[in-house]
Amino acid sequence: MEKDKDFLLDKYYYDEDSFQNVQLFPKERTEKLAQLYKEILKNIGEDPEREGLQDTPMRVAKAMQFLTQGYFLDAEKILDSAKFKEEYDDMVIVKDIELYSMCEHHMIPFFGKAHVAYYPNGYVTGLSKIPRVVDVFARRLQIQERLTNQIHDTINKVLKPKGVAVVIEAYHLCMMMRGVQKQNSYTVTTAYSGIFKQDTQKLSHFLNLIGMKQ
Repeated sequence: MEKDKDFLLDKYYYDEDSFQNVQLFPKERTEKLAQLYKEILKNIGEDPEREGLQDTPMRVAKAMQFLTQGYFLDAEKILDSAKFKEEYDDMVIVKDIELYSMCEHHMIPFFGKAHVAYYPNGYVTGLSKIPRVVDVFARRLQIQERLTNQIHDTINKVLKPKGVAVVIEAYHLCMMMRGVQKQNSYTVTTAYSGIFKQDTQKLSHFLNLIGMKQ
């Protein structure tokens, strides 16, 4: 892999399937991005040739590809790869899923946690696949509202459950570092369908389990 002339190798990403700390970056794309970031440094008044910044364009080029890798991943395939027939008909919930994304308006990070629940309808999925679905959509330029719906819609489409509930709580640095500069506010978005919309007790049970005030 290290000798592949079409890729640049990095060693900070852990690949759970191959048990290796590797990340491959397409060489041509990475070098093109690095050159663009070098121009950005010049245009904000910095000297990209000074010692502390000489490797920064390449680091940022790799970092940006890592932070937006969701564009090259298929959430439906990930979820479907661990879809199992199971006669379990009570709620399945994975809560406090850390998420890190980037606001598409300013390309400044937002971060927080997602809570995802569904009522199976003959099928369940491997528990690790739900956080993976969250990551696929979070690792793109996003807005929180779309992110919430994409997670919900993918689970609904692949598992066809009796209901899906998604809640995201996130802090947006575009509100904290610039703009209104409000440090203590955070944003909550929700997406409910099926039994969660039809049965208020089940929705209340979910909200209680994730510790949300009603």
